[in-house]
Amino acid sequence: MSITPQQAAEVLATADQIYSQADVERALDRLAMEITGKLSGKDPLLLCVLNGALIPTGHLLTRLNFPLRHDYIHATRYRGGTSGTELEWIGRPSTELTGETVLVVDDILDEGVTLSSIVAACREAGAKAVYSLVLVEKIHKRGNGFVADFVGLTVEDRYVFGYGMDYMEYHRNLPGIYAVPAD
Repeated sequence: MSITPQQAAEVLATADQIYSQADVERALDRLAMEITGKLSGKDPLLLCVLNGALIPTGHLLTRLNFPLRHDYIHATRYRGGTSGTELEWIGRPSTELTGETVLVVDDILDEGVTLSSIVAACREAGAKAVYSLVLVEKIHKRGNGFVADFVGLTVEDRYVFGYGMDYMEYHRNLPGIYAVPAD
C-alpha cells in the first residue's frame, strides 16, 4: 500500500508529537555516554540497520569520541507498510564480523523479530560480542523476549514515525517523534 504526499501531510497534521527534537537529542547524548562507558577502547564496529536507523546513527556517531568503525546491514519486515511480514535480507555488512565487537543500531524495537534476527546473524558470523541499541522501544510484551542493550526513548504501543522511522515511506526526516492518533 502506498500513499500520496498529500495523505502523508494529512497524517502529520493529525499526529501527536511524542518527543521533540530536544528530547531526542538529550536521549542521544545519554546513549553516547552509555556507549562510551561500555565500548570505548574495544574498537567497536557499529552496524546501522537501514533504512530506519540511518538518521539516529548519523546523529549518534558525531557524539562518540573514540575510535570506531561503521558499516550497515539491511533487513526489513515492513517494506513501506505499517505491519511486519517475513524478514527480508537486502544487504549484509561488507566488514568481516569474525572477532568483532559489534553494536547494532536500529530505529525501533517493536516485536523484536528483525533486531533479534540481526543480532543472531552477527553472532553466527563470528562476532565476539554483539550489543544492540534502539532509539525507541515500544512498551509491550514481546513474544521472543528480546531486550535491547541500549534504549533511547520509550513509547506506548502506537504507530510512531520521525527521526528515521517512517509512515509508509514518508516522514523519516522529521526532527521529532510523532504517533498516529489513537483510535
